[in-house]
Amino acid sequence: MIDYKLLEYLESFLTPSRRQKFMDVLSQRTKHFTVATEDVYQLHNTSAVIRSCDVFGIQEVNIIEERNAKRIDREIAMGAQKWVDLNRYHSVTDCIKDLRKNGYRIVAATPHHNDCLLDDFDGSQKSCFFFGREKQGLSDEVLESADSYLKIPMVGFTESLNISVSAAIILQSAVAKLKASGVRWQLTEDELLLKRLDWAKKSIKSHEDIIRRYYESNG
Repeated sequence: MIDYKLLEYLESFLTPSRRQKFMDVLSQRTKHFTVATEDVYQLHNTSAVIRSCDVFGIQEVNIIEERNAKRIDREIAMGAQKWVDLNRYHSVTDCIKDLRKNGYRIVAATPHHNDCLLDDFDGSQKSCFFFGREKQGLSDEVLESADSYLKIPMVGFTESLNISVSAAIILQSAVAKLKASGVRWQLTEDELLLKRLDWAKKSIKSHEDIIRRYYESNG
């Protein structure tokens, strides 16, 4: 349960323009879609995917690190990791299990004999877009668990795109179609309040001391 008075108190330390920016950004955030990266080796690729998720309003990113566990490249992510929720997993199995528990279908971003072209993708259901390793692509476990396969149309000699480019293209298309549909894609009221509280804390350097003093005064 959110302490709404605490939220209002913390937000009083923010400038009006900062508070309005948070509200504007949160009004465009969604958990209807999410993204998962599987053992991406190049650090800048994962960071760039997180940045794209922030740009297109995706609130959660799932990072699977069975082999390659690395920190997020702050310079490339441009601070996006501060505003996007990162769920980290040590196995594909655990990630897929959690996603299914939360009502997501698994969408493998890869050419496949049963694939769907991006323009034909039906985004009415909650979906997690899976992106694989730079050279190997997605693992057999992801491919066998996938509910659908998504392909970006390509007409050149090159038949593959960098993972971060693929993620940006898919998210831009899918999110635009989602927001033009009648699907309820926005965050819930509780989710909005939780993010406002989280972002307020992240914006105030001494928030722990401020919260402690608040409870001492209002205990």
